Amino acid sequence: MIRNRPWITHYDEGVPAELDYPAITIPDILRISAIEYPKNIALIQGKNSITYKNLYTESKQLAIKLMGRGLQKGDRVAICLPNQIEFVISFYAILMAGGVVAALNPTYPVRELEFQVGIAKPKFLIASSRYLEKIMAIRSSSKFESILISKKGKDVSDIRFENDGFEKNLEPIKNTDTIPEIDPDRPVILQFSGGTTGIPKAAIGLHRNVAANVLQFSKWLTGLNKGQEVFLTAIPLFHVYGMVIGLNVAIALAAKIVLVDNPGDINSLVDILEKKKVSVFPGIPSLFSAINQILADSNSKPDLTSLKVCISGSAPLPHKTKETFERFTGGKLVEGYGLSEAPTATHCNPINGENRDGSIGLPLPDVECKIVSLEDGVTTMATNQIGELLINGPQIMQGYFEKEIESANALQSGWLHTGDIARMDEDGFFYIIGRKKELIKVGGLQVWPNEVEEVIRGVPGIEECAVTGINDDYYGEVVKAWVVLETGSSITLDVVKEFCEDKLVNYKIPKALEIIEELPRSTIGKLLRYKLGK
Repeated sequence: MIRNRPWITHYDEGVPAELDYPAITIPDILRISAIEYPKNIALIQGKNSITYKNLYTESKQLAIKLMGRGLQKGDRVAICLPNQIEFVISFYAILMAGGVVAALNPTYPVRELEFQVGIAKPKFLIASSRYLEKIMAIRSSSKFESILISKKGKDVSDIRFENDGFEKNLEPIKNTDTIPEIDPDRPVILQFSGGTTGIPKAAIGLHRNVAANVLQFSKWLTGLNKGQEVFLTAIPLFHVYGMVIGLNVAIALAAKIVLVDNPGDINSLVDILEKKKVSVFPGIPSLFSAINQILADSNSKPDLTSLKVCISGSAPLPHKTKETFERFTGGKLVEGYGLSEAPTATHCNPINGENRDGSIGLPLPDVECKIVSLEDGVTTMATNQIGELLINGPQIMQGYFEKEIESANALQSGWLHTGDIARMDEDGFFYIIGRKKELIKVGGLQVWPNEVEEVIRGVPGIEECAVTGINDDYYGEVVKAWVVLETGSSITLDVVKEFCEDKLVNYKIPKALEIIEELPRSTIGKLLRYKLGK
């Protein structure tokens, strides 16, 4: 039954208020497209490509090999790869075998990879040979049994098995030639998130959660034709945004997916958009802003008229960026919103209808939302009043892996407490005001102050420190460190950066530094970051 949802009247024509959700798994999404469009190109990575039929076949072959090595239903498998064909084959293979994917950021330094592996406790880890030194460095403190080395540019059937430094072919050790039936209520991913507390943890997404979100967003993308679209997936596949929108929504549409593992090369990105005739492009605001700059400076204007719709997420989309991009390309650029705990999208602006400046848009079909009091966390706020955003829907996570207390706090009476401060206008458009727990987003990537502070406190001469996000025209936010020095000490930003370089990924390293006499604290000694300002 449809409750009072003012946003429904602003849906694009053809977008239903409610959907029927078939009991399918994520591999089923690939299987259906492989049956319907077997000869269509599924993935392109540089000069390499693979059809839907071969993508399904090779994923199944690897699934059988993983099972032969002892992978059982519910076992976690970590993937430490950039956007490449091997990532996708590995992803579906793990799921076909009944495993659970925990995707790692391959650019992370050893310290942060070690922490994520410690959370997920994977049985296997799939990595490229170029990351082998980094992965082997954490193996002594972790308990995964083996490493599967992806050989870039070759079929995954050429993957090798690494065990105690000796390589051997990854051959089945059991007589296994079929993949098991998977219950849609079983876990499919562990998605790393700080949640609403800032303490890193892994959100558990079930097959039915991710499949529901894929269906919701596929219906939202009106005007697209199955088997005819081209997606540019530059958003990392290890990020839930890339995994759901950039991969699985595209697979559900039997689209051609162009994988890019270096979106920082903007000239190359624009060239791909033009030459591959991309029609759908999920990204982040800084990416669209950089493309605008290239297009503005270009003497020969690239033809980007193939673009139908671009989704912007992970950070607020400036109106100027949206307006300029749409003028240059003729395509639509719409802002959406999501989080790892509801993998991934919960809101989006209409593709054809009204987009309101500063709004994350409307809740997707079957998504219930309410704004509750910041004082008691219960009282529902009136229209245009500010409070915490709560969400209920078929894509909401099961909870956090091995974190019962945190799960109970985040999920109360079926409602996900997002930790985001928001308001809803009279027509059901939502607006994010701020973040309840001081999350910093650098170009859409999460930075939690406490993990950066832990590292900076190790800098010689620093007595105390606090980290906040400050506004930045390109990234949306960057990290700033506020430090209290030991008596007689001096420090520079370059010294702090150098100290952090082998301990933090680049976007978490402070880009600004301010020396203060003391940190603002409450009467009980609690750090008051909000008093540090922007």
